[in-house]
Amino acid sequence: MRMKFNKSRQLVLVSAASLLGATLITACSQFTQTLTVDFVFVVSSKAAGSNQYGNIDVFEINSESGAMRQIPSSPFPSGGRNPVAEAVSSDSSNLFVANEYDNTVVQLTIGSDGKLYPYYTVNTPGIYPMALAATKTNLFVVDTYEPVPSCSTFSPCPGSVTVYPVNAATSTAPITLGAPLANSAVNGAYWPLSLTGSNDVIVPTGINVAASGAYLYVTAYDSSVTPSKGYIFAYAIGTNGALAAVPGSPFAAGTQPSAIASDSTSSHIYVTDFRNAAVLGYSVGANGALTGLTSGLGGTNRFQAGNQPASIVVDQSFPFAYVANSLDSTVTAYSIGNGALTSVGTYAAGQQPVAIGIDPSTQHFVYAANYLGGTVSGWELSETAGTLLVSQGAPFLSDAQPTAVAAISHNGTGAGIH
Repeated sequence: MRMKFNKSRQLVLVSAASLLGATLITACSQFTQTLTVDFVFVVSSKAAGSNQYGNIDVFEINSESGAMRQIPSSPFPSGGRNPVAEAVSSDSSNLFVANEYDNTVVQLTIGSDGKLYPYYTVNTPGIYPMALAATKTNLFVVDTYEPVPSCSTFSPCPGSVTVYPVNAATSTAPITLGAPLANSAVNGAYWPLSLTGSNDVIVPTGINVAASGAYLYVTAYDSSVTPSKGYIFAYAIGTNGALAAVPGSPFAAGTQPSAIASDSTSSHIYVTDFRNAAVLGYSVGANGALTGLTSGLGGTNRFQAGNQPASIVVDQSFPFAYVANSLDSTVTAYSIGNGALTSVGTYAAGQQPVAIGIDPSTQHFVYAANYLGGTVSGWELSETAGTLLVSQGAPFLSDAQPTAVAAISHNGTGAGIH
């Protein structure tokens, strides 16, 4: 698909210089006003300089060609060192960014033109925040290590989840985060990702809130055993945001799960298994419990992926899923039927894709952040087959070492994070 500049053929008598000027002005105007369908936020963990402060590149997507370009003033500071995750508020007005080395989550308000404005910073209770998920009423933060005095990078412990209430915006202020919810079971503001009766180090890797908003899922693996063993920790989300473990949690999830996504009906969960080059599929029961599908390889819930799959996204309007394979530098596309995945093609991406997303406005454009390539790959998906066609102008330059992607609709009606 090519970008349309809507040049009138009646202008053939205009001088070449005037025609060129008019064309450029029209194209620019259409990209930023009538043809911009989404704003995509790409967090890059390594900005210029030695302090390791990160940047956020803000791209706009052209609705006709899928072309992406950075908006004026982009990139914007992430507000901390080594940003590794981000999430958009449900009203598309705020972006939350986790800065790993500072143990902070920075809240940035999003302007109508996609520009970012730092507003507030919170310190996470644990050590090294690495994943975020947002709903209308809560922000969920996963820390690599739980907040106990004996825990450190030299003496690691299991990860944890913290819940921040989201207070509604007012006429004079954007949404704000309340104090993290207390968990009386541990006498602290966190829920540990640990195995009952075990001191093994459980390393969290991803987070997902079901579309229904009723359940929270966190992927993790036991690093104390060889080979490692993967899990999905499942929680019911209470009316005040408090978490209650789903019966049977944690559920087995391969060797080293790396990312997690769910479909629009909250009936299926998909997890990438980094070590086994696979995607694991689960059906979701009435109480949030997970049951492995039996339609995969050899009657299991395992579906073939590329080497070292690092991220997954499920289209919320069409029956397709896409997996970024970091070692292969590819993206695998799948069609979804009764929960089962069927590969419909594998496509070249940039070097080491680690994050992938779909535009929230049309669910029509796919983009992937390439960690070693310092680029963003882009595709247009077929609404009937799920296959991918490279977007015009792709790949697109980003800052060094991009780690996460998130997006909002240009009109502010949708948001996505993967």
